[in-house]
Amino acid sequence: MVKKIEDVSWEATEYIAREHNAWWYLGLIIVTAGFSTLAVFLKGWTFLILIILSAITLIVYTVRPPRKIKYRLDSTGLTEDNKLHKYDEFRAFGILKEGSNFSAVLIPKKRFGLSVKVYFPEGSGEAIVDALGARLPMEEVKLDILDKIVNFLRI
Repeated sequence: MVKKIEDVSWEATEYIAREHNAWWYLGLIIVTAGFSTLAVFLKGWTFLILIILSAITLIVYTVRPPRKIKYRLDSTGLTEDNKLHKYDEFRAFGILKEGSNFSAVLIPKKRFGLSVKVYFPEGSGEAIVDALGARLPMEEVKLDILDKIVNFLRI
């Protein structure tokens, strides 16, 4: 007899909010000023605009609190608010623990496809792993180099 997997719903933030003190912002200003000086010296006006816009975007991103997103796992796939990710887009999934936060990472079938990373509360973890495990194989996943850089920079 095949066990019927129940639908699982939960709510979590879109990303882990990190604290940024005055030293972090001062470092950002120093790095931005350094690259801006280099761009002016090399007369790379497009590069200068890119640096300034990147710094502004980074500040807006770090000040803005993360949104709460409603997730649902059902027979068709993972739904993030109103966006459906079908199971057949992914070859496997894995679970990551970053500090006290847990996330499920859906690994795409396509070589250059984007993985989908969703955070969940620890109490929902078993139901989420059971629901995903019934439809996708589980693989060990590790933080990639970009995730390590983002964590190091506390972005």
